[in-house]
Amino acid sequence: MKIAFVGKGGSGKTTLSSLFIRHLAANEAPVVAVDADINQHLGAALGLPEAEAAALPAMGAHLPLIKEYLRGSNPRIASADTMIKTTPPGEGSRLLRVREDNPVYEACARAVPLDDGAVRLMATGPFTESDLGVSCYHSKVGAVELCLNHLVDGADEYVVVDMTAGSDSFASGLFTRFDMTFLVAEPTRKGVSVYRQYKEYARDFGVALKVVGNKVQGRDDLDFLREEVGEDLLVTVGHSDWVRAMEKGRPPRFELLEAENRMALQALQDAADDSYAHRDWERYTRQMVHFHLRNAESWGNAKTGADLAAQVDPGFVLSEGLSAVQPA
Repeated sequence: MKIAFVGKGGSGKTTLSSLFIRHLAANEAPVVAVDADINQHLGAALGLPEAEAAALPAMGAHLPLIKEYLRGSNPRIASADTMIKTTPPGEGSRLLRVREDNPVYEACARAVPLDDGAVRLMATGPFTESDLGVSCYHSKVGAVELCLNHLVDGADEYVVVDMTAGSDSFASGLFTRFDMTFLVAEPTRKGVSVYRQYKEYARDFGVALKVVGNKVQGRDDLDFLREEVGEDLLVTVGHSDWVRAMEKGRPPRFELLEAENRMALQALQDAADDSYAHRDWERYTRQMVHFHLRNAESWGNAKTGADLAAQVDPGFVLSEGLSAVQPA
């Protein structure tokens, strides 16, 4: 299943997504973690030394390889150059699986050892000085969207994406690619402002959204969040000595995380599992096509010089039963 962590800058979403990834690994679940934030901190939060985290391969730099691999033998896609971030799979496309080895993972993913096994980590790549004034961050997360569009994931495997702060993911269809979106909110007016934006945007697309209250220090904080977000509040997280040690670069073994915080992480997993159980693959595919056609009309056709609507395979529905890699 696919899970996103979102929230305003400084809300703690990267910390919580890293804790959730550690929790899944401790439960022996296969995990692909993706750092899609404009500020790349997930690798460090998972324990990578600063130099190794900075050296993670950028998915955006490998976009030609990703496109060529996923295109496969799909007759509706003339060349990899005509693929954009929203291009949907069809008959002949290559699909990705969480557990497999493939050229995309080989180029873009690195194994990160944790106390209980390892996870695959992928990163969009940082927003560099050369990007200033000439590109937007959505061009970088396009590689993530393309991979998620071609990913066949199962109920017992997880893709966890640490998203960019705020509501930037609504600039494309990326926000519809997740079975569950956890919005990390502090108990402040600014902390819940992103929630209101997400709730409004997500409502029309049936996006499952739950709020994780962070930095909650007492009853007043809890009451405030309940008043502001209502039943969307799933769990709250308070002070953690374990997290403080992690932020200093000296985390204890994960099994020593406070019991109440481990229970909160289990509640997140239970909510995500329940949401995946209700995934409608046909709707999931329709939404993919919907945003592709919108992007094609607004900028994709002009950029590629092709009619990108012709890339849509009307009889194709992404589903768990499909082969992960279809014949080229």
